Amino acid sequence: MINELKKLTVIIVSAFLLSVSLNFFLIPASVFASGFTGVSQLLATLLPLSTGVILFLLNVPVAIVGWLKIGKSFTVYSFLNVVFTTFFLEIVPVTNYSSDILLNAVFGGVIAAIGAGITLKVGASTGGIDIIVLILSRLSDRPVGIYFFLLNGIIVIASGFLFDPEKALYTLVTLYVTSRVIDAIHTRHVKLTAMIVTKKPEELRQAIHEKITRGITRLPAKGGYLADEKEVLMTVITRYELYDLKHVIDSVDPEAFTNIVETAGIYGLFRKE
Repeated sequence: MINELKKLTVIIVSAFLLSVSLNFFLIPASVFASGFTGVSQLLATLLPLSTGVILFLLNVPVAIVGWLKIGKSFTVYSFLNVVFTTFFLEIVPVTNYSSDILLNAVFGGVIAAIGAGITLKVGASTGGIDIIVLILSRLSDRPVGIYFFLLNGIIVIASGFLFDPEKALYTLVTLYVTSRVIDAIHTRHVKLTAMIVTKKPEELRQAIHEKITRGITRLPAKGGYLADEKEVLMTVITRYELYDLKHVIDSVDPEAFTNIVETAGIYGLFRKE
């Protein structure tokens, strides 16, 4: 229950940050929106439908894919994020704090990225294009920011043809800042190798497997000072799993020595789900 309340709180904060990004920075500067909002704006200029209706229609098939490919909880919380974002967009007034378009583009992108990043970190999203990006990131094991930038780049090109090319360039700045900040927050793609020197290899192996679904390689070892028998448990995890691993080690063998190094690449079987 505490975890669910924490997740809901993060989603509400994220929705508020996204609304602030739009109403305080991007909308006053007339910088084109990213994600499905931007796609809906583009299609609304070509089709006899409102932006809201198109946005809803675009999210329906994506929500179904997210339900099947990512998870029910993820989809439900993503939908809640969309609902809260819509609510805050209605109550937060559109205010122009700066006449500098570049400042608006940068700060709007940073705030939006913080909102999207913390949502992805707790296992949800801001809906729409986020779900597509997360699926692509899992399939290729690449950073989510790359896909945010590439997919939103299509919006920039289209907006440049249909609207003001200069505003499209400022939108590109916003998208670049957003993608970089999201990658700094959402680090599931970062892999770590943990080498644990312990005198309780079997107990620790069992405890790790109960908490984390990762393979472990056991290597015989001998202490250099006391010449006592030990084992080295070597495993590769994501940065998200580091907290759980540390907790398990501390609870089973507080005297274990653990070396954590960042992994440059992985070849072979590695669970991405």
